[in-house]
Amino acid sequence: MMEHSAAREYVGAWMENYQTAWTSNRPEDIRALFTGEARYETRPNDPNPWLGHDGIVEGWLEARDEPANWTFTWELLGTDEDTAFVQGVTTYLGDRPTYDNLWVIRFNGDGRASSFTEWFMERA
Repeated sequence: MMEHSAAREYVGAWMENYQTAWTSNRPEDIRALFTGEARYETRPNDPNPWLGHDGIVEGWLEARDEPANWTFTWELLGTDEDTAFVQGVTTYLGDRPTYDNLWVIRFNGDGRASSFTEWFMERA
C-alpha cells in the first residue's frame, strides 16, 4: 500500500515546471516554482541561500545554464508528508562534466516549494 503524502501529489508537475524554468530562464517561470518566502540552498547549510522570489530569481539567473546545453533525468526516491527526495543526473554538452544530484524539496499547500536544497557532485 502506498502512503499518501502531499509531496507525492506535487512532485511530478513541480519537476516538469522546474525543467521548463531551467530551459527558459524566465523570471516568471522561476517564481512560479516557489513561495514568496522560499529558501533555495545550493548546498546543505548554505551560508548564502537565495531567499524569496527576488533572491531566487537573481541567484538562478547568475548561475543560469543555457537552453539545449544540458539534459536532465530524475527519479523520485521517496516522500515524507510535505517533502520530496529526488535523485537526478545532469549531463552537460561539450567538455563540461556530468553531475549526480540529490534534491530535497519541501512543498507548501499549493504545490510550490517553500524550501529547496540541492547536492551536486561531479562524476569521476
